[in-house]
Amino acid sequence: MNRFLAQLTCLAVCLIPTAALAHVGVGTAGGLAHGFMHPVSGLDHQLAMVLVGILAYQLGGRALWLVPLAFVSAMAFGGVLSALAAPVPFVEIGIALSVILLGAGVALGIKPPAAVAVAVVGLFAIFHGHAHGTEMPLDVSGAAYATGFMAATGLLHAIGVGLGYTVGMVSQIYANSIYRLAGGGASVVGLGLLRGLF
Repeated sequence: MNRFLAQLTCLAVCLIPTAALAHVGVGTAGGLAHGFMHPVSGLDHQLAMVLVGILAYQLGGRALWLVPLAFVSAMAFGGVLSALAAPVPFVEIGIALSVILLGAGVALGIKPPAAVAVAVVGLFAIFHGHAHGTEMPLDVSGAAYATGFMAATGLLHAIGVGLGYTVGMVSQIYANSIYRLAGGGASVVGLGLLRGLF
């Protein structure tokens, strides 16, 4: 148990410095590479997408694949809205709220019906997709960039499902405490994002 927590803490510490790289649109990379790096270089996107995977695992059944698929699909739609210069209000607030509410859902073990979970993560995904599209460098291919951020999102969802499975395997006694700690911690970070602290 202590080894697992140490590994989880190490992963979290390794990801924190990348928060400063998010939402700046700097660096030279091709469309695919730049698109892939955008979700994995921002703490807000990392947390939300991993939490979607954990939530999908907690819900189980059809939600295990429906929830992540809904997120990726709605995120692509948000990216298209951005490419069409269609305004989406409160994008950064929506992203911060996604971390807060998904974290709270994981922490509290809330298990809505799959249709409700799909709708909620889909709404949040539109904000994430719009942010990805808005910050696409002008000199990269839009299709390659979108493929990159969708692939990274799928990877982060898979990490979340894997974390959910690992926590679930530890034991029923400790699993709920770990979910509460992880989800609650993510919600606190989400509040910090909302206040502009990260």
